[in-house]
Amino acid sequence: MSGSDKARNKAQRLKGAIKEVVGRAIGDVALERQGRQDQRESHLKDAGEKVKDAFRPRGPRRRQPKLGVAKRPRRY
Repeated sequence: MSGSDKARNKAQRLKGAIKEVVGRAIGDVALERQGRQDQRESHLKDAGEKVKDAFRPRGPRRRQPKLGVAKRPRRY
């Protein structure tokens, strides 16, 4: 997961937490619900990024050896 995606999801989660707390403080059920929804969305995005990272190859790419081709011995 790239750093910018992580930061964006973290910001969305924080924004959702703030909305939830403010909604609870002023008694606005819709704002509280929206805050929880924002937090859920960021958690799902994080999970999706982790799944993508699990299937992404790590390290340098290696060339696969050609099968069926014998190397010729060097003559000096």
